[in-house]
Amino acid sequence: MRTPGSPAELEHRRRLAVARLNEGYSADEVADFLAVSVRTVWRWMASARGDGPEGLSARPVPGRPRKLTTNQEKVVVRWLGDSPLEHGFATELWTAARVAQLIEQEFGITFNPRYLSSWLRARGVTPQMPQRVARERDPEQIQRWLATDWPRIKKRRDARGPHSS
Repeated sequence: MRTPGSPAELEHRRRLAVARLNEGYSADEVADFLAVSVRTVWRWMASARGDGPEGLSARPVPGRPRKLTTNQEKVVVRWLGDSPLEHGFATELWTAARVAQLIEQEFGITFNPRYLSSWLRARGVTPQMPQRVARERDPEQIQRWLATDWPRIKKRRDARGPHSS
């Protein structure tokens, strides 16, 4: 498994390990300091001896390049904070297919909805069901009732003190 960090950070760690070994530190001390195995430290040293400083250089990250830039990813995640109705969808439910459709409309980039599900999960977005609200619900009428009727109905504590029940 690849150690977390940018290629430049990882290259710096490799160069630091070789420099420490050249200064006289033991491989065990360097490995403990960098939180890697001793074998890794020796492998880095062998690369430096065999290929010179270029042997410790950062290599391109393998795999396919990202389809969306970091800014585009932030925009997509921000969309999910909005209601799907604001983006022209018929219901209040975000689906991977809808997100894929929006990305294609906005950026011209095609995503498979199956892939987008895991992509969204990796960014902390999980499938959510919309909150169900009765169509007859009237928030203004609820506020009026809470302001006028509820205080009248609510039991008040008797001013004379506590009573046993």
